[in-house]
Amino acid sequence: QVQLVESGGGLVQAGGSLRLSCTTSGRGFSSSVMGWFRQAPGKEREFVAAINWSGDSSVLADSVKGRVTISRDIAKNTVYLQMSSLKPEDTAVYYCAAGLPRYRLYGSETSYNYWGQGTQVTVSS
Repeated sequence: QVQLVESGGGLVQAGGSLRLSCTTSGRGFSSSVMGWFRQAPGKEREFVAAINWSGDSSVLADSVKGRVTISRDIAKNTVYLQMSSLKPEDTAVYYCAAGLPRYRLYGSETSYNYWGQGTQVTVSS
């Protein structure tokens, strides 16, 4: 059974840090592009970051550049989203996704076939 499970969310003060993890199970994830998206209350889901299967190519949304890094550990079937200097506007449910998009489509949620249930990140001011 294909499964993506996010963890690491929580409540943090502005300026703080969090590391989100997404652990995958099932076949084929080692060759998948892994992405992170987020959805704030009342807003559409938006792209945050994505990384290719080998971990040597990644894309970050402009809104998080300089504050977020994405990495993956293939042996552990896990992708990480390290967030620092968090702002209240980073408050959202963060979703992990897996797919096989071309590089130019890393930010398109329709390019991903599998999704986790999400983990809540709340940044207080």
